[in-house]
Order: sequence, then C-alpha cells, then structure tokens
Amino acid sequence: MNNLLNQVREDWARRPWWMNLIFYFCVYMTFIYMPFDLFWKPVAQDEEVWFGFTLTGWWAKATAPLHWLIYGAGAYGFWRMRSWMWPWAAVYAAQVVIAMAVFNVIDPRGGGWLAGLIAGVIFALPMVALWCARDAFSTSAVASAGGVRDE
Repeated sequence: MNNLLNQVREDWARRPWWMNLIFYFCVYMTFIYMPFDLFWKPVAQDEEVWFGFTLTGWWAKATAPLHWLIYGAGAYGFWRMRSWMWPWAAVYAAQVVIAMAVFNVIDPRGGGWLAGLIAGVIFALPMVALWCARDAFSTSAVASAGGVRDE
C-alpha cells in the first residue's frame, strides 16, 4: 500500500496541481464516461457539443469517438508530459472556451450572453495556464520532477 501511495505522490509531483486536475479529468473521461457514452447510453439520449453546437442522436454517436480520442490523447500526454501537448492542450481548451460561450447564446438550455461570457472567462483560465505551461512539457522539467520521457 505504501508503494502505491508513493507512486501516486511521485506522479502528482510531475505536474502542477491544476494540470493534475485536467489529467485526472481526461483519465475519467477516457476510461469511465466515454465508454458509457458510446456503449450504454441510448442513441436517443446522446449529445455531443462541438464549438457550442449540439449534435444529437446518431450524429452525436458518430462524433463521440473523436471526443474519446481527444481525451485519451490528453490522458496519455499529461501522464507522460509529452512535448506535443504544448500547444495542443491549449488549442483544445480554446475550443472549449468558444463552445461554452456559443452554447449559452444559441442553445435554448443556455443562459444567454452573460452566462456565455462568464463561462468563457472561467474556462479561459485553464486555457491560458496551458498556453503558458510550455516549460512544464520540456524534457528538463520532466526529468527534474523524476519523470520518464519516452519520446
């Protein structure tokens, strides 16, 4: 048990705390939510949001594997702190900022332009943090944190 705790501590130390939150979110989405979404959720209930536009039914089911691929790449990239994560994690986060703003304005379930603005600002924080985190994905940063780079 101590060995497992030590491994978790070492892994946690490899990246900033906020990046760990994004990493574990990607792990959750890759291994728990997306398999449920693809294989158990009925087509009639399926929804995927891209750039703020909601796809439903078979269109949602057809595009869900792309979300699964993105979350899987994010989980792997943050786990290994791969250099290609910069700038691509920030670029995907920018898409989320756009989606949050657009969804709130165009979708009847959205909260309008003010909610879109607030959501966009909130989700811009991790986007900016990821954009500024280039050095965290460098070989020297990973090595100094005890990580292993396998590029």
